[in-house]
Amino acid sequence: MPFYMRYSDQDQRLSAILQKAVIAFVAATASMTIVGPQPAHAQTYRVIYNFTNGHDGANPEAGLTIDRGGNLYGTTNAGGVGYGGVFRLARNNSSWILSPLHSFAGGMDGAGTYSRVVSGLDGSLYGVTYGTDGGSGTVFRLQPPLAACKTALCPWTETVLYRFTGGSDGANPEGDLTFDQGGNIYGATLAGGSGYGVVYELTPSSGGWTQRVLHSFTQGLDGVFPAAGVVFDQAGNLYGTTAYGNPHGLGLGVVYQLTPSGSGWNENFLYAFTGGNDGGVPLAGLILDTAGNLYGATSEHGTGNGGTAFELTAANGGWSFGLLYSFAGCGPEASLTFDQAGNLYGTTLCGGANGQGAVFRLTPSNGIWTYTSLHDFAGPDGAFPVSNVVFDANGNLYGTASEGGADGYGVVFQITP
Repeated sequence: MPFYMRYSDQDQRLSAILQKAVIAFVAATASMTIVGPQPAHAQTYRVIYNFTNGHDGANPEAGLTIDRGGNLYGTTNAGGVGYGGVFRLARNNSSWILSPLHSFAGGMDGAGTYSRVVSGLDGSLYGVTYGTDGGSGTVFRLQPPLAACKTALCPWTETVLYRFTGGSDGANPEGDLTFDQGGNIYGATLAGGSGYGVVYELTPSSGGWTQRVLHSFTQGLDGVFPAAGVVFDQAGNLYGTTAYGNPHGLGLGVVYQLTPSGSGWNENFLYAFTGGNDGGVPLAGLILDTAGNLYGATSEHGTGNGGTAFELTAANGGWSFGLLYSFAGCGPEASLTFDQAGNLYGTTLCGGANGQGAVFRLTPSNGIWTYTSLHDFAGPDGAFPVSNVVFDANGNLYGTASEGGADGYGVVFQITP
């Protein structure tokens, strides 16, 4: 299910933005061996929480973050007081208890989020709101109460660090936030700047935060609409993807690098998608392995016409594209995850045995990546995951599905090996 079709009923998020993308950047139309889907091995799937559209929220449109204690943190795009919120799931023997941490009130508080929260260096949670209800989005921090909570309804303290104006500073932030060693925050917006999104930095300053635009995307030549965040390599360079646009005029997205240069940053193209076997429209962010290679996914095109998983390897002053797998139906819309053995895990928004998405593993062996379905969603167990997956210390896998479940408002799930 394409990006613009998936969210066509959520006008506040993407209608105006993606009308530009569809009109201006409609597409004209491997280095590694791929094998077909393999049956799942012994895995136990269970729903650990069904959202009800009450105080707990509804429609988790992003994945989860896990802390050292095994607690899960996530976001919902609706419910609460109407604009979504942030929650924690804590284990209680064999069950899980959900605690709403904050419910977005709209307006100056922010509204709607399609991104997960991440843990900061200070132990607080950081995230973004997309900016419905007349706003252009926010970056926020949630801090736990000083005294231990004795009930499930124990909100954390929210501080809005920055409110986007919708002008040159950007609008509609999406994707994970990331931090440098100094505690500065980096992220991307889907719109604003020159009209096609920006990469920005937030720096603590005099008790507040100062925003600086590192790069503003322009009319497709350097990519447009970065729908995911950015990641650092060990040298301090930033990497990300744009959903559309590229220098060849095909409009199917790019992988880019931002390198610090004096007081500014320079953008370099690493790869421009063609809509062929390589795929197109990368909505997922990037991850790096220990050697500095980049891994990501596209949501459309490829030999299965459902997106691809890929690797970019630095070689001879450039970057070499490697195709890992081609999906059928539609590809991942959230970043992939490594396990300690070097396998990749993720979710697909649709596809799978029932057309409602899947959780998968990609296993490498002698240059061949094998796809294994860990779970195919069917509706009552969840549907349409827009989620990364995370591991706990015991190797259990956790994620969210944006719809389905007992009440139809999405689920949090666990897969036990």
